[in-house]
Amino acid sequence: MPAGSAPLLPPLAAGPSSLWRLGSGYLNSFPKDKHYKALNTAVHQEGPIGLGRPDGIIEERTQTNAFQEYSPAHVDTVSVVAALNSDLCVSGGKDKTVVAYNWKTGNVVKRFKGHEREVTKVSCVHKSDQFFSASRDRTVMMWDLHGSVQPRQHFSGHAMVVTGVAVSPDSSQLCTGSRDNSLLLWDVGTGQCVERAAVSRNLVTHLCWVPREPYVLQTSEDKTIRLWDSRGLQVAHQFPTKQHIQTYCEASEDGHMCISCSSGFGGEGCEATLWDLRQTRDRICEYKGHFQTVASCVFLPRALALMPVVATSSHDCRVKIWNRDTGACLSTLSLDGSGPLTSLAVGDTRSLLCASFSRGIHLLRVDHGPGLELREVAAF
Repeated sequence: MPAGSAPLLPPLAAGPSSLWRLGSGYLNSFPKDKHYKALNTAVHQEGPIGLGRPDGIIEERTQTNAFQEYSPAHVDTVSVVAALNSDLCVSGGKDKTVVAYNWKTGNVVKRFKGHEREVTKVSCVHKSDQFFSASRDRTVMMWDLHGSVQPRQHFSGHAMVVTGVAVSPDSSQLCTGSRDNSLLLWDVGTGQCVERAAVSRNLVTHLCWVPREPYVLQTSEDKTIRLWDSRGLQVAHQFPTKQHIQTYCEASEDGHMCISCSSGFGGEGCEATLWDLRQTRDRICEYKGHFQTVASCVFLPRALALMPVVATSSHDCRVKIWNRDTGACLSTLSLDGSGPLTSLAVGDTRSLLCASFSRGIHLLRVDHGPGLELREVAAF
């Protein structure tokens, strides 16, 4: 169990499908037997949940969830999840596999094996059935959903774990980053490295290619966010240094803004920050309310709400939706027993996919009522 994570409650029964009490309902513990196929529906009716925040504000949420437990995608911790299209997601984790999963039917579509160690990142090619995976084995592999179970392309050049992978908008180039302080630019067609750059103490935590631009965003353990120009792989801009490690970054679809996430503990740090990517490149807004490291953030589709919104997931087991422009928290969902939440992705205009340390991948639904209501509808 990672340092700082809350201990799980004692099991009510032994065995691979032991039950754990979560709120007033029961959920099957993770990991389960790999042949587990039940589509158990559990109804959780919970009273108001008081969610304390570092600023003293109490957020109350009442949840009523019709919940389905699907066959699990992985047999160990899930490190990352990304949406391939409106039906399928791609995920990777400690079991060294990359899995394509239909989250609307609860079925594994295909498993891809080739990495020798944990899969750390995945990146999908826009409007394509191809995707990339990065690993602690220091390599990146390219896969095709409808092709062989063997990798279509293999990229090897880093000296340490690969912690960032981003594909260009035209899918011709790939940028990778590592804890070895370097970024590499690759020709996807040939698999050859065409550019290499390194910055001292720049331990890469994430990469994101800005839509319709030649720029790559990068977060680092040195507490900075850098904007790289892929034409020559040079730093075009460095944003003001934050107080904590920057764990993740995401660019908006129009390429005008980006969000970065901060590590932290006990409410110190633990924020996400909105930045302008245009002329000023100033900080626009901060989202504060998590108690532990914020591991992932996404811009939500404009069709989802009347105002622009973003979502964050944290090691505190919570997913939050925020008003993008004011920083107000609009909804909070606590995924009790999940362990640290490791990755967040937009499934469709109403759905989010959230990877976790202990309970696989959670399918979340955003409902419209008097406000935005976030609820868990399935886990796999």
